[in-house]
Formats: sequence, C-alpha cells, structure tokens
Amino acid sequence: MFLVQYTGLNQLPFDPANNNEPLQFGSASGPLVTEGLIENGGDSSKKRKRTNAPSADNSRTLNVDSTAMTLPMSDPTAWATAMNNLGMAPLGIAGQPILPDFDPALGMMTGIPPITPMMPGLGIVPPPIPPDMPVVKEIIHCKSCTLFPPNPNLPPPATRERPPGCKTVFVGGLPENGTEQIIVEVFEQCGEIIAIRKSKKNFCHIRFAEEYMVDKALYLSGYRIRLGSSTDKKDTGRLHVDFAQARDDLYEWECKQRMLAREERHRRRMEEERLRPPSPPPVVHYSDHECSIVAEKLKDDSKFSEAVQTLLTWIERGEVNRRSANNFYSMIQSANSHVRRLVNEKAAHEKDMEEAKEKFKQALSGILIQFEQIVAVYHSASKQKAWDHFTKAQRKNISVWCKQAEEIRNIHNDELMGIRREEEMEMSDDEIEETTETKETEESALVSQTEALKEENDSLRWQLDAYRNEVELLKQEQGKAHREDDPNKEQQLKLLQQALQGMQQSFM
Repeated sequence: MFLVQYTGLNQLPFDPANNNEPLQFGSASGPLVTEGLIENGGDSSKKRKRTNAPSADNSRTLNVDSTAMTLPMSDPTAWATAMNNLGMAPLGIAGQPILPDFDPALGMMTGIPPITPMMPGLGIVPPPIPPDMPVVKEIIHCKSCTLFPPNPNLPPPATRERPPGCKTVFVGGLPENGTEQIIVEVFEQCGEIIAIRKSKKNFCHIRFAEEYMVDKALYLSGYRIRLGSSTDKKDTGRLHVDFAQARDDLYEWECKQRMLAREERHRRRMEEERLRPPSPPPVVHYSDHECSIVAEKLKDDSKFSEAVQTLLTWIERGEVNRRSANNFYSMIQSANSHVRRLVNEKAAHEKDMEEAKEKFKQALSGILIQFEQIVAVYHSASKQKAWDHFTKAQRKNISVWCKQAEEIRNIHNDELMGIRREEEMEMSDDEIEETTETKETEESALVSQTEALKEENDSLRWQLDAYRNEVELLKQEQGKAHREDDPNKEQQLKLLQQALQGMQQSFM
C-alpha cells in the first residue's frame, strides 16, 4: 500500500478564484520543478524539494514548501503497475522512467500485465462456493409466524425418491392451530401454488405450478415454525417437507414426454425429407392438347427424354383406348425414329474413341523412341572412349540420369505393351464369338434334322399299327365263316401280307 503524506503547504499569495492569468510551468527563465529525489520508505529524512523561478513578465507564481510532502514507497514496480493501468508512462516523482519497456502506443508496459477484475486478491468477483460446504440457514419472518432454522450440526432431513414430473410436496409437522392461510403465507415464497389439500392430522399436500418450486419448498424442511409470539405447544411445530406422488403430476409429465417425442419424430422426419432427393415432377394427364405437345417434343432431340417419360407414364396409366390409339401409335413411331440416330451417335463415339486410342498409342510410341535415343546417348557417353574425359561428379550425374531414363522408358513400354495386349485379347474374343456362333448354327441344324426324322419315324410306326389291327380283324372274320372258300378274301389277305412285308422292308 502506498502512503502519500502532505505535511504542509504555504499560503498562496493570490486568490485562485479571481486569477485569470496563465501559469508558466515551462518558461524560458527556468523550469518549475528543479529537483526531485525518491528514496525507499525506510529513510524518511530525505525529502523532495521544489523551488520557484521568477517569470519574465513578473507574473504570480505558485510557491510550494520543499518540506511539505513525504512519499515513502516500498515497491517501485507496484507504483509502475498502477500508472500502467491508468494508461500513463511509469515515471518517478522526479520524472525519470521507472521501467524502460513502456509502450506509449499501447498505453501499457510489456513486462507488467494490466489489472483485471478476475485477478485474485482484488475481491471484485467472489470465489465459487464449494458444493460440500454446508449452507447456513437464517430465520424467516412472515406476517403471522416465524420460521427458525434447524441445528446446522444435524444431518439433512431424509427424502424419498423424486417421482417423475413431481410438482406436489408433502408438508408434515404443522402446528395444530395452523390454518390454510398460514400455509399459503409460508410456501408462497417458493412459487405459485395451484392447490392445497389440508388434513386434520397436522399435514397437507401443496401442488405448485412448476417443478423447480418443489426444490425451494424442500429448503424449508427442518425449520421450526411458531405462530406469532405464542409459546403454546399447539402454536409450534417442526416442518417436514418431502416429495409426494400425485396422479395429476404423472399425467402431465407423460403428456409432456409424448409431446417431446412427437416433436422429435417431426424433427427427424423433416430432416429426412430435407436429405431425401427431390421427387420427379408430376406427369400431366392425357389430353389431345398435351398429346400434340408431347408429339412435338418427341421430334426434338434435346427434349426427347422428357417426352418419352411422359409417353411411358401415359401408357402405364392405361390412357390408350380405341379413340386415342392412333395418336399413341404416331408417338411410338416418332420414338422409334430415334433408334437410328442413337445407333449413329454410338458409332460416332466409338470411332472417336478408337481414333483417340490410336493417337495416344502413336504419341506413346514417339515418346518411347525419344527415350530410347536419350538412353543410347547415355550408353555411348558411358563407353571408355568418352567416359575417361569426364570428371567424377559428371560421371555420377550421367549414371543417375541414365538410370532414371531407363526406369521411365520401361514404365511407358509396359503401358504400351498392355494396350497392345488388350487389343489382341479383344480380337481373340471376337474370333471366339464367331466360332461359337458357327458351332451353334451347326448344332441347331443337326437338332432340327433329328427332330424331323423322329417325327417321320413316329408317323410310320402309327401306320404299321393300323395295318396290324386290320389283319387281326380279318383273321377273326375268317374263323367265323366256317372255312368258307372265298377267293376274294384270300386275295385281300395276300395283298395285306404283301403290304406288311413292303412296310417292313422300308423300315429296314
């Protein structure tokens, strides 16, 4: 702490209230402050002296006694810190700088931090209260009663487990003469009271508007209550406040949880809809006007995709009927006219790709030829005829360059060989496809021939079976005729036998 003591001042020779002349602090005749000395507070005999110098125009001056002020200073650094926080250059009383690292542009010193309200020891912001520190309860004065705090050495009152959404408290230990008005007077300090249910056995249930008000009401648990200034037993009691389970609280809590769940589902659904890709625009219904528009779009290459999608949707919807069949046929015909265009475009792109491949292959082969020439230069320079004329560093560089060029050449050569290999594989695949196609055609021809032969064989077999049945019928008739000589029948039998023999020979 700094101490500045003024022991005395001489009386001014003029009245400052009526003096309008300017004071001359730095006139040509001499400075006002001529000498200054600062010592530590241990030696209080040395004092600072100030003398007056007469001005040129005989103006009045301010006289200060040289033995008027004593400044015991215990720490110059603290003095400099205080001046630094005021934005002033840290100077001594005599004008000399205390610390040389003051920055006048910033208004502060680089070596000393400025004072802030959060610095310890200033007492501006109180330190936080530790959680395990006991809270000191005080006496609470109400209009018609007084609440005395419990003994701080006793353990805190026990409470049951808090029900979800609890807004109701149980209050026991009320005075026998306590009324509902007194209960409201005591507990309305905790918050808005919704309802009170008082019993005849000195307890009640209080329902608050919010859940946090229950915590405030629990603070009053353990207090001794006295009605007025009476000491009668019926006018005193010890409050016991605890959580109470109420159906209304549970119902409101469940409703709140359901509302939060709905909000969460809605928020999740909105997020999914935001991240979902946009759906395609709806397709208009079929009409003659829309049909003419789609038919015009089908003829345009740039609008063909959109028009085809509309046509497909109309057909899938079942818009085709006997009246609109001609219109749909014309649109399908327009769509079919683009097949040749698409085939030509594909062929053009394939041709461009082949040309690009050919150009790339030619460029790569030209690069490889140049690499071969560069490597040949390195190899010729490495021969004994020219190698002896290079220095050691030049030989090293040439060998390194030769290795690098060979590696790059091998990489490009492998790439070119891979391209050629792919072309050969494509050609071989084409040949294999052609051979497989010819084999398939031959096999299909053989299969058709065998099927035709099988059908022919089956028809002949059926004819043979029919002839056999006729022969058996004739034999049966012949046996029934009692051996009548009938030359016609014998001739028929002979003819049938000859036909059968001919058929068997044809099968053989």
